[in-house]
Amino acid sequence: MASLFETLLGTSLRTQMVEPDKALKGRDGYPYAIPETHTVLGTPLQGPWPEGTRVLYLASGCFWGAEKEAWQLPGVVTTAVGYMGGYTPYPTYEETCTARTGHTETVMVAYDPAQLSDVDLMRHFWEEHDPTQGFRQGNDVGTQYRSAVFFTTPEQGEAARATAAEYGPRLKANGYGDITTEIRSAEDAGPFYYAEGYHQQYLQKNPGGYCPVNSTGVACPVPTA
Repeated sequence: MASLFETLLGTSLRTQMVEPDKALKGRDGYPYAIPETHTVLGTPLQGPWPEGTRVLYLASGCFWGAEKEAWQLPGVVTTAVGYMGGYTPYPTYEETCTARTGHTETVMVAYDPAQLSDVDLMRHFWEEHDPTQGFRQGNDVGTQYRSAVFFTTPEQGEAARATAAEYGPRLKANGYGDITTEIRSAEDAGPFYYAEGYHQQYLQKNPGGYCPVNSTGVACPVPTA
């Protein structure tokens, strides 16, 4: 999903996190409309959702393919793509591609924990991409493609750390490096900014679109502790 902005900037600039005081200024609100309904699931994109619904924010590279993977999971109420973990308020896609917002392409997953456990959602996350690549994912290079987990409950944080601890040795045994995934609370990461409407459920609207899933093929075990 590399853009003209990425090409012009060059790889070296795009793989350096921007300093907060050098980030783009942004704006006070969305410069575009957010769709109300998920085009696949028919559920509200911004809520309200059924009581007990949990929300987890996951970044695993290009958000088009990652969102498609998520909305197919049993127990998922809705998904949306956006920008998170950086400094620029209400960024656009083009701004995020400059590597001057600090955000990473993120999928918001709202789900029923009675049908999809925190651990199983995290295992899916680890297995769908390569969490050892730093500021890239496959051919997509830049800070906006970094792997990240932004949790909203202590249980999600525990599941993220426990599964990472189990998965790390498995990856190393298969020739991969250390996990570079950023794991922190959503409160610390900052707001999730919904992406433009054309990005939402992009691969349902464009079935032949760019859809990289950079899986390592290594299974993530269920934590024993």
